[in-house]
Amino acid sequence: MSFMMHHYAEAESHLSSLVSRFSSITSSEMFSFTAYRQLSQMLLAVIFFHGSEYILAISIHGKNNATLKSLLISSNYIVAMICSLLEYLVEIYFFPDMKKHWVISNTGLFMVVVGEIIRKLAIITAGKSFSHLIKRLHEDDHVLITHGVYKYIRHPSYCGFLIWSVGTQIMLCNPLSTLAFAAVVWRFFQLRIPYEEFFLRQFFGVEYEEYAKRTISGVPFIK
Repeated sequence: MSFMMHHYAEAESHLSSLVSRFSSITSSEMFSFTAYRQLSQMLLAVIFFHGSEYILAISIHGKNNATLKSLLISSNYIVAMICSLLEYLVEIYFFPDMKKHWVISNTGLFMVVVGEIIRKLAIITAGKSFSHLIKRLHEDDHVLITHGVYKYIRHPSYCGFLIWSVGTQIMLCNPLSTLAFAAVVWRFFQLRIPYEEFFLRQFFGVEYEEYAKRTISGVPFIK
């Protein structure tokens, strides 16, 4: 009887070891698939966003007027992206199941695409009136754009960037960076929009006042 019990215990131990090994392999495979898909999407989103910004700047304003600032890459932006990557790596290592919520991740991917479309429509529609820097002096080719996406939103490029930036973090299932990106980007536009509109009101006067009354800013809670 003890002999049979010994063999039963030994077989159970081997079976448990095999199950554990299989679970480890499966987990490793899922980790690789999850990380590969989400990080690849993130990399492509970032490259396309900044690359297309620079290409549009060249095509609209000419190569001589396009600078590296047209890439919209600042030191603060780089730090934010590094922090989001660190969060992702830490969370997928210690809490891999956090990253497997594909409904959430795909929602973020959808936001990235929508934000990209809105922003690029804004740039193309505005043409030479669009600039990455706030214009403090009125130039001849700077006109008030009120058609297309601007018919409903005064700052569609800001709206698109907010959706895009927050979407990248939802796509990665990064809860901390999602909140941080939303707060920081919103705060940036809260300061930028009134400052920019101060000059726009100087440039276009009553015309801009009337335009502002019938449109939204494009950024939540900012009039």
